[in-house]
Amino acid sequence: MKVTQISIGRFHHFHLARQLEKYNLLDCIWTGYPQFKLADEEGIPVEKIKSFPWVQAPFMFRGKLGLGNWHWLNQEWAWLAQETLDHTVSKNINHPSIVIALSANGLQSGTKAQKNGGYYICDRGSSHIQFQNGILKEEYSRWGLKYKDIDARIIAKEEAEYAQANLITVPSEFVKQSFIKKGIPENKIAKVTYGARLNRFSKVAEPDEQTFSILWVGSVSIRKGFLDLLQAFTLLKHPKKELVVVGAISAEIKELLAKQNLNGVIFKGNVPNDQLPYLYSAAHVFVLPSMEEGLAMVQGEALACGCPVIATYNAGASDLFDDNKEGFIVPIRSPGVIAERLQQLADDKDLRIQMSLSAIQKMKGLGGWDSYGLAFKNVLEKLSSK
Repeated sequence: MKVTQISIGRFHHFHLARQLEKYNLLDCIWTGYPQFKLADEEGIPVEKIKSFPWVQAPFMFRGKLGLGNWHWLNQEWAWLAQETLDHTVSKNINHPSIVIALSANGLQSGTKAQKNGGYYICDRGSSHIQFQNGILKEEYSRWGLKYKDIDARIIAKEEAEYAQANLITVPSEFVKQSFIKKGIPENKIAKVTYGARLNRFSKVAEPDEQTFSILWVGSVSIRKGFLDLLQAFTLLKHPKKELVVVGAISAEIKELLAKQNLNGVIFKGNVPNDQLPYLYSAAHVFVLPSMEEGLAMVQGEALACGCPVIATYNAGASDLFDDNKEGFIVPIRSPGVIAERLQQLADDKDLRIQMSLSAIQKMKGLGGWDSYGLAFKNVLEKLSSK
């Protein structure tokens, strides 16, 4: 029985598709991404990539159309994009198959697969949606911001998917535990940890020993804890320090940034993916104090380039590296602790070097996306044998 994948965007699903194709398990992957944006997805036959871009593609470019700040419109648009993709795929499932769908993307299709004698896997890349909604509401309140709840239709659909699916796949222990806390039986959850593209990410440079360089890669947002890092950076004592920020600044944080001390902070905006190995390699440490994620893949990219990582358990850190060995795992909302760990690395060159070497070895040992693919293959075999 072969696999039909559904993912409105790229995320990790094209890595999974490559792996399934290696094992001759991939029937096709459906996405809302336009075909021309997928030209670099090597390892997947072109005929197996099914694009339904008619709603998602305009949504992706809404900012350039001057529509990016209309919350109600974005909410309706996002809902319509996921629903039409799901409906379209469901009409194309006419034989026994295994549907692996990103959460909120596959209720109709997964149910159709089950009716045809197949299976439905709901793949959730973040914490349980109710857990996610709650912790983000708390975090926005912490910074005096009004939080807009996740669309109630999305919450209802995801919870229906959790109930309908034969299995829920998650990338980290943090996500797994968020489901268990919300009453999902542990035997319905399979943890399959993401990898890193080891053929793309490796150490290609050395940090400048005169400047202590801290790297951030990702959306500059409340959810990812950027303001906690900024406070920690201010507390760090070093004659020459810099915080290099790669990624777009989210709208809700811009006003708060205007009130912060930004001395030594370098905002680079979005950069081409092929520049990231150099940026990771040239940094002394990568920091990601997220409130909630599934498993932030940038951590694996940094580690593969020999860059120690400071991250939270809620970023999935414990599934990628060991505390005090390849980096440090810190509590959420702890700028003081982050500052202490930064100071430790800034003051101890030998520790930085040892952590850098350990990081490279750790990622080689994990095996990148090949290990992820093998683990997912084993999950599919176990599911099909029931």
